[in-house]
Amino acid sequence: MINKTHYWVAALLIAFTGCTSKQSRVQNASSLKYATGFTVLHEGKLKRVTITYPWPGATEKISYLLVPKGDPIPAEDATTQVIQVPIQKMVCTSTTHIPLLDYLNQSDALVGFPGTDYISSETMRKRIDSQEVVDLGVDKGMNLELLFSLKPELVMGYTMSSDLGQLKKIKELNIPVVINAEYLERHPLGRAEWIKFMALFFNQEALADSIFNRIESDYLAIQTLTQLTERPTVLSGIVYGDTWFMPGGQNYAARLLNDAGTHYLWQDTDSNGFLELSFESVYEKGKNANLWIGVGSYSSLAEIKAADPRYALFTPFQTGQVYTYNARRGAKGGSEFLELGYLRPDLILKDLVKIAHPELLPDHDLFFHAQLK
Repeated sequence: MINKTHYWVAALLIAFTGCTSKQSRVQNASSLKYATGFTVLHEGKLKRVTITYPWPGATEKISYLLVPKGDPIPAEDATTQVIQVPIQKMVCTSTTHIPLLDYLNQSDALVGFPGTDYISSETMRKRIDSQEVVDLGVDKGMNLELLFSLKPELVMGYTMSSDLGQLKKIKELNIPVVINAEYLERHPLGRAEWIKFMALFFNQEALADSIFNRIESDYLAIQTLTQLTERPTVLSGIVYGDTWFMPGGQNYAARLLNDAGTHYLWQDTDSNGFLELSFESVYEKGKNANLWIGVGSYSSLAEIKAADPRYALFTPFQTGQVYTYNARRGAKGGSEFLELGYLRPDLILKDLVKIAHPELLPDHDLFFHAQLK
């Protein structure tokens, strides 16, 4: 079982004196409750943002200096990645960035995205249809000439390794690039708290705090309902190729299942990524699970059985307790769960509690999830 850990970064004041050419500044650290992947240090009107874990296994940090538009750039930061804020035009590279803009009332800032069909947000789809958001092509092969023509003040990207790939090429075009590493957070509320990261670039920190506080409050209130002795057992994932992929015990999804009052059968594994298992080993351990939650893109029991008749041997398949998280799709087929879910873990938790303990939330209708027929 994963221990509940709240990450508090205490506010601190550090007075320091530089050499005679530098002005003394008071530093004040922003408080983050759950997110561990970034820090914010305020130096007067400046904001120094550090990505502590920019990619899996990273041993180096990446820092940015956010300077108010029109203000001079401090001499000691001449070689630092500087971003003038608030920004008005940006390019995002992950659908998880989209809800952050929507909730902060900054949807109009998005001017480009690689693979716009993946976007589900109705607000953004209207902007795409009116050609206010340009499709930049495939993520790893973005049309850099087109991107450059949009004149974004910022490109928000992500990376799985120290090889920045196209992000490095974008930086060579003198377009500021920032790494958003929210996907590495282990706590559901830690991922949601990255709305505070996006807010920094629009000077909307107060709004982000308000939004996050409501999400946190709802999440914790639901969690208190599930302090139960009886926990239904849960199987998750599906086979791709010859391998069954499912969340590791330290994974974000495993934490949600635990907080929903279930017993995830692989919760004692150490991985915070995904386990890669054989069908036989999963069947041996999970054949009698009470619930099967998360079955990829499958939309019916018949479709699952057609893919592999052995799936029908599992008890939750036979009892009809199989659930997808892809019940809501955008106009072009994008997954709302994979877009909005990471900002709204409270909605995911409500769904999971409704599935596992329907008597606790009698008035809740499943939002992201659906029972397969």
